[in-house]
Amino acid sequence: MAESTTTTQLFSGWEKPELDLSNADWQSGSQGAGDVQIAFVEGFIAMRNGARPESPSLIFSPAEWRAFVLNARGGEFDLT
Repeated sequence: MAESTTTTQLFSGWEKPELDLSNADWQSGSQGAGDVQIAFVEGFIAMRNGARPESPSLIFSPAEWRAFVLNARGGEFDLT
């Protein structure tokens, strides 16, 4: 089944485009089920649940992605 973006303007100031992700080159950081996958599309970064690729994808601007990665590396999201 082809996937399309389901981004919707839910918040004031939400300026994310509706991207066509049907031909996105999804990359995975691991081989396990349920892993996170990302794709670089039209200058944005899309992220999805690899175990449920039909579910909506999150769309990040490059600045948002950089902040997320830096904070993840810094342990901000470590729940252990």
